[in-house]
Amino acid sequence: MDLDDFDRDLQLLPLENEPSLTAQSTKDAVAYLDAQWYTLVNRRGRWMDLIGDYAGSEPFVVDGEALIQLVLDDPLLALGRKGDVSFQIVHAIYTLERTLHEISRRSSSFEVVFWHDRRSLTLLYGDDDYVSASRVLARSILFNHLTSLGIPVHVFPDVSDPAWQAYQRLHKPMFVMTNDGGVVEESSLDAHADRVLLQRVFIYNLLSQGVSVTILKGAEFRDSKILSFVYEQRVDGDPKGRFKDEFWLAVQKASESVARKESLLRAGLPVQPLQMTEPLPSRNLAARLVGDLSQSEAAQHEFFAELLQLFLAHVYLVPHLGLKERAQPPVSLPAPLTELLLGSFLPRAFLSLDNGASAVTVDGRVFAGILDHALKVQDNSLSSLVGLQIASEVDALWKLHNLRAPDFAALRARFPPAPAKRADGTDQVPSLNLLPFHHPLFDEELSSIHIEADEAGDDDDEDPSYLEFNTLFSDTQHWHNHKRAILPTHLGGNDSQGPMNEWQRKRQLRSEQRFMSKLQWQAETLTGAYGTPLQQMVIPSAAVARRSKASTTSTQAEVGYSPHLMSVPELNGLAQTAKPPKGAPSKKGKKETLSSAEKIRLANQAKKQAKEDESNVHWWKEQLDDVEEKPTASKITVVEHLMRNKRTKEGWLAVEVRLYRLHLEFLRWLEDPQRESAAARDRYSVSIMCMAKDLFESLALFPTAIKKLAGCLAALGFEEYIDPLADAAKVSKEDRELNFDFVKLVKSKSGHAVHKWMRITEDPVVWQLRLFGEYLDRSMDSQSDPRVAFKPDAWQRKVLDCLDKNESVLVAAPTSAGKTFISYYAMEKLLRTSDDDILVYVAPTKALVSQIAAEVYARFRKELTEACWAIHTRDYRVHNPQNCQILVTVPEMLATMLLSPPLAKTWTPRIKRIILDEIHTIGQQEGGAVWEQIILLAPCPLIGLSATIGEPEKFNAWLASVQEAHGFKHTFIHHPHRYSHLRKHTYLLQPDDKPAPFNGLPEYRKTERLRFIHPISMLSFGARSLPPDFSLEAADCLSLYRAFDSVKDKLGFDLAGLDPPRFFADTKGALLKQKDILRYEAALIQQVSSLIETADPQDQGSTLNSVIKRVSDPAVDQADQRYIPTSQEFFTNLINLVSDLHANGDLPALLFNFDRKVCEKMAQAILDVLEKAETKWRETSPEWKRKVKQWEAWVAKAKERERLAERMKKVKKDDENPAASAEPETSWEASFDPEDPSPQFSFAGTSPAFGKSDLDEEIQALARWSSAPEWALKALRRGVGVHHSGMNKHYRTLVESLYRSGYLRVVIATGTLALGINAPTKTSVFCGDSPFLTALMYRQCAGRAGRRGFDLLGKVVFYGLPMDRCQRLVLSKLPSLGGNFPLTSTMVLRLFNLLQGSNNAPVAQDAIRSILRLPHISFVSEVGRDQLLHHIRFSIDYLRRAGLLDAEGNPINLFGVAAHLYYTEPSNLAFVALLRHGVIHRICKQANILTAKRDLLLLLCHLFGRRYLPKAYASATYLKTITKKSPSLVVLPALPTDARKVLLEHEQHIKRVFTGYALAYLSQNAESLGQDSKLPFSGKDLCPEDKEAAPSVIREQLRRTAVSTVARSPFVATSGHGDSFGSVAELSNTSRRGLHLNEYAIPSMRQFTAVPGQDNEEFALNAYLLDFYTHGQTAALRAANGIRDGEVWYLLQDFSLTLKTIRTGLVQLLQKAAANATRAGSVAGDEASEIDSGYGTLDPAEADPDTEGSDAGGEFKRPTGVSDRDWRVYEVLNAVTTEFDEKFRAIWA
Repeated sequence: MDLDDFDRDLQLLPLENEPSLTAQSTKDAVAYLDAQWYTLVNRRGRWMDLIGDYAGSEPFVVDGEALIQLVLDDPLLALGRKGDVSFQIVHAIYTLERTLHEISRRSSSFEVVFWHDRRSLTLLYGDDDYVSASRVLARSILFNHLTSLGIPVHVFPDVSDPAWQAYQRLHKPMFVMTNDGGVVEESSLDAHADRVLLQRVFIYNLLSQGVSVTILKGAEFRDSKILSFVYEQRVDGDPKGRFKDEFWLAVQKASESVARKESLLRAGLPVQPLQMTEPLPSRNLAARLVGDLSQSEAAQHEFFAELLQLFLAHVYLVPHLGLKERAQPPVSLPAPLTELLLGSFLPRAFLSLDNGASAVTVDGRVFAGILDHALKVQDNSLSSLVGLQIASEVDALWKLHNLRAPDFAALRARFPPAPAKRADGTDQVPSLNLLPFHHPLFDEELSSIHIEADEAGDDDDEDPSYLEFNTLFSDTQHWHNHKRAILPTHLGGNDSQGPMNEWQRKRQLRSEQRFMSKLQWQAETLTGAYGTPLQQMVIPSAAVARRSKASTTSTQAEVGYSPHLMSVPELNGLAQTAKPPKGAPSKKGKKETLSSAEKIRLANQAKKQAKEDESNVHWWKEQLDDVEEKPTASKITVVEHLMRNKRTKEGWLAVEVRLYRLHLEFLRWLEDPQRESAAARDRYSVSIMCMAKDLFESLALFPTAIKKLAGCLAALGFEEYIDPLADAAKVSKEDRELNFDFVKLVKSKSGHAVHKWMRITEDPVVWQLRLFGEYLDRSMDSQSDPRVAFKPDAWQRKVLDCLDKNESVLVAAPTSAGKTFISYYAMEKLLRTSDDDILVYVAPTKALVSQIAAEVYARFRKELTEACWAIHTRDYRVHNPQNCQILVTVPEMLATMLLSPPLAKTWTPRIKRIILDEIHTIGQQEGGAVWEQIILLAPCPLIGLSATIGEPEKFNAWLASVQEAHGFKHTFIHHPHRYSHLRKHTYLLQPDDKPAPFNGLPEYRKTERLRFIHPISMLSFGARSLPPDFSLEAADCLSLYRAFDSVKDKLGFDLAGLDPPRFFADTKGALLKQKDILRYEAALIQQVSSLIETADPQDQGSTLNSVIKRVSDPAVDQADQRYIPTSQEFFTNLINLVSDLHANGDLPALLFNFDRKVCEKMAQAILDVLEKAETKWRETSPEWKRKVKQWEAWVAKAKERERLAERMKKVKKDDENPAASAEPETSWEASFDPEDPSPQFSFAGTSPAFGKSDLDEEIQALARWSSAPEWALKALRRGVGVHHSGMNKHYRTLVESLYRSGYLRVVIATGTLALGINAPTKTSVFCGDSPFLTALMYRQCAGRAGRRGFDLLGKVVFYGLPMDRCQRLVLSKLPSLGGNFPLTSTMVLRLFNLLQGSNNAPVAQDAIRSILRLPHISFVSEVGRDQLLHHIRFSIDYLRRAGLLDAEGNPINLFGVAAHLYYTEPSNLAFVALLRHGVIHRICKQANILTAKRDLLLLLCHLFGRRYLPKAYASATYLKTITKKSPSLVVLPALPTDARKVLLEHEQHIKRVFTGYALAYLSQNAESLGQDSKLPFSGKDLCPEDKEAAPSVIREQLRRTAVSTVARSPFVATSGHGDSFGSVAELSNTSRRGLHLNEYAIPSMRQFTAVPGQDNEEFALNAYLLDFYTHGQTAALRAANGIRDGEVWYLLQDFSLTLKTIRTGLVQLLQKAAANATRAGSVAGDEASEIDSGYGTLDPAEADPDTEGSDAGGEFKRPTGVSDRDWRVYEVLNAVTTEFDEKFRAIWA
């Protein structure tokens, strides 16, 4: 489904016709396939975190061939290389295991699959016989090794094989990780084109089967993430029909060509599918080798005997060699001999060894060493070379086959040794002396690692002369606006913006007033106030409270008594009025003596109560008289309205009114024509039992009421519950008569029921399970607690205890469980105990920040001069963030503030509690590291809250270690149960299922497409286990038991114990509770799990499948469950979906789709149907025409009414006839507007506090000064809203408030409403599939339904998703949290800035000490403390050499640019290097300013905002086609030569520093680390040294020439590599065990210097930023650059902010460097200027017309003393920044 028109954008480009195609040309076929299909798939591909953001814990497949290709294509691997006899299979096995280790430590849910027909891409048939033969042997050895690792490995002939298709149905892999073969150029060999074509077709077939594909080659293994392109496509029933017949003929030809080349190479040797074979012992392998080679063409060569004997000797020798002996440098053999070996001998030898050799039998370097020695030594004896034992083995074999005796002298004569000197096996690593560095704190913490520095040394690596002023950096200015200071003037800040003028002040005031008005309304909708005054808790100043703490009020405050907490929406269902006692005795047991005044007061109270009761009796009798003659249905309506009256909320009247409602329910049942039917009995018995249960729990019951309730229960057949319920009730001794006659239900004499048909016909327990599950008591060991105004569950009381003890706590509990009160309890506690302390509430999204702030405003008001709360996000601030007690912010802001030096002295020490809401977002690809930084830097206890942490124990262990390092006790509280259940449904859309025309809601008839999905029926998907949060409702439990009962003969357990009456026998006489159901659910699920373990999912007749079939909906079973509607069907049927929800009473609903454009199109589709249907109705409806005519007549008399009103004002009149003047206001015409939507064509609800005039006012305001589109405003009037982060903030806030108030009943949203937003809904609908719809996102969005206090049951509906996708979402497990390595080089730099800028403030020192003493810096890191200290010491050295840090740890020079762009590392450090080395100066000094600006932007595009293009999409052929008709370049031009040179040198510089780090750490820890001989995944010892083997000349030679390594893995050393590394990536990926180097924590420059297609770089860079700067067309970005509509704005905004940050850093440096500089325009700052974190920016979606652009200052003037070349850099950069920002703003203006 192309729901977002992404493919249609491309169709707007007039591309050339499809390539010519003949069945004879494979290249043409590839070009045709790419143009018709593959480039489009590439264009739709998304660069994603495959685990965290896509698959989660779902299974996936790694293509075995792609895995082996990745291993064999490793440029460091000496195996299968032209001109090189090396066959270093040990290195290959290490690389294989390391790759598997990288995948498995991120997800263990994968299996490896080989497709036999896909081997050609691995084996490279047709290129070079030696290379192919080497890869054939390596492939079989690697496959054999792979099968021994415990990972499931499967082999199938091809993707059409029934066995593969059965595997796919059983395991349901989320994706296949494979390769696409690359691109085919004009110069490519035909053999390469054949292989690429077959691989493309393989991918096409996988996608056609509904399996997504990701690319393994080029994937990034970054922290806990695997980043790669994801390609998705849905099932295609006729995949071949898409392409021409000539294409499939070309595919067949390519397949035949590959088979022919394979046959030629193998020369008669059979081709066997891969299978596990036991490696042969050396003797057997040698025998096979001799037998085969002696019969081959290779035997005809004159030196065959000599080469064969030496090769056999190598086969016998290798098993005795240890790993170090096999680490040999390359051997120079005579060129003719090498040609002979590679041309015929080795290819045949390798093919003969296939399916028998192992890593301990073949080694090309060892064979070359033996051969080289034989050529150089005159001794002809084999025994002297390899030892007597091996020589005798070879000799025996020789005689057995009667082979010619070898003549080594002749061999030496023909191939004299090469004159080149053989390498001695050692790499010279230049020594590295650390630069001097001293800092008191770091000297102390780093003392344990003892690394000597060269005190006299200096940086001899780089000698820059640009922008090197050695000026100390002072972090005092705003990051994106150099004219704003972080500190106010009274604390030393210098704000060059100057004070605001009167106009600016008024504009700001208007903005603040408007904001507070919105906040007021938002607060009302959050607390349910709906227009009534907010019941804020007024908290006195703590100083005042302390002075009067002897009073009762302050005593309650100390224990945390919080009456206002009961307004928490999550707890509405539990909250009870809890009034503190007014005259409690001061000492226990001492009787209080009442004074005369007190006695008088109590007497007056009693008199007042008697008068009130008398009034209530009179009022109640009047109400009864008024309804006496009305029908029962009307009486019910009136009574339910009365029940909302304040006087019926408590006391005897509350009981009697509800008894009367119960009485009416019985009357309605008696009047029902179908009253004796089972359906009627079910319906009425449930409603009556609910009312009776609520009445029994009332606090004002009296004996008569109890008697009537007992009669009700008896009539229904629930006699056994009467006594227990009555005993538990609180009944007053004083009785009273009812004011009405309760319906007679029980005969007076016999006590029997009057109506026997009312009695239930089943056991009461079964009835409760079947019908009453959602109404059961859901409390979990609830008890009263004076600290809160509701009865908290046991786990909630434990949280309160932790907060009272000032402990850190992590709470993992599902949505609706009751977490919300925790935050507000902590806030109140802090507000009451201090006037200075701060609590910071961190929320992951701006929407959640706004909501929390509104709730804080609604709850608390403190008697201080300023507001007690503030908001600080990246886009806006409200109140003073540094002068409040409750700060609500986003993680990026808090991290920046915690690292701000000015704040470390004045603000950070005051923080006493940080709340991290939705803490699971720490695992996200973007922004996750910031959460870790907050946790590491937090100076106080934390509260972590989340509903969706997968495997929380692992994360909690790390969190506890961090908190304990800070000195705080930490507790983990896990509550697994939701308060309300979620019931799942699918909306069945089938082919040719045409919707009926929509003619309005009253005429709409339900479609019956909404079908219930029993949780157990989901198991038909083939799940092999149940997720921890799998749950069953009470009714689900009963239906599952009955399904078990239907197959009890096949069950392997006794079902009797699960019979409900027997199972719940211990609850006899008491109504069931939710905790009883949980016990029953657990027993049932245990049996289901046993069945899953033993069942064969393919066996349709299995017991499990019989149970599944019994609980499944037949309509769902019979439907095409793989059907996905077309885009047109999807949008056309939306009106039916929403109308069905309306008809079922399932609105309000949230409709989720994860593409912003699709959300808008969905709203427009619904709006379009409603408007067209309304127009048609109005054109044909006589009723409408009559109404309009009547209204027009009324309007025509408007002037007459005005004149009458004027006359009435002049005439003195009494109040006898006020109705005359009131008439115009009360007529329906006064509120009628024909432009308003008709109710039958609107989903809008009614809101008691929000009328039409209010909506008109809001919409007019939005239309006047916001960018909300007209269709969105029209949709609002019809009760339909859209919510995504691209919509204007004011519009979004309005949508949230209208939704909560009940006016909007359909909101279509992306994930913006998924994270904690208070948007209670009855139904969550998932509309269409998306890569972003993961197990985590599903739970977040589904959790919006059935919020506590609103619904007892939530509904989840799947619309437009195939059933297997729905099942996967429901049954998938939450992935464990991913994480990041937070201590990057820039982070180290910022820590020094924190210390230096705050004058070593205690809070800064404490934070850094705790970080340096952690056992693990990150919960996904294997780096221990000792290695962390080494990493920091060498990061310091790098920063010293990069000119960012001086010898005392002070930030200098370009620190501002580097630190403020911390989130872009290593791009920030690359930019600094280019500035220091004059590259940017060279670009900017060009005479042509246009060229200078373009070249500068090109350079910046290589560093920032990098976005990859898939290989096929960036191919020259396709680019030629697309760029011809588009203004976009699409692929970013190459990095300027001098820039690349500087970055290459800088990479060498970085590599040298961190190689020194590795060597220093390993040399100090060599003893504890021991030998590195274990493979990384399996831990196997691959090459144990045979110490008992007899010594020999060749072994001594091998030991002497072996490559000696310290940092390099000895496995990689077998390819001849020592401790000299080519890049930082190579250092990280090939270092030895025990050295946990994180490639992405070391600022490597490789990604900037790598050339796509070379340097092992797979993907080209997208030129979208350069293209936008050039043409400013977002349409071209979408069509040609492949940027989705929903991403354009964010990507451009991020780059615009980056440019501003660079500009600000440069300005600050120029100001400081100027010899006689004065600060530009240094005017005293605004008196009201607040301390700023330095990170505020303006998000256009958050724009306010009265404040927008208020940060814009005047032009920066050139400071005195700044050189021409430096000023030119500023001029060009400023021009680029300004122009880019202007074009960016133009797209949303």
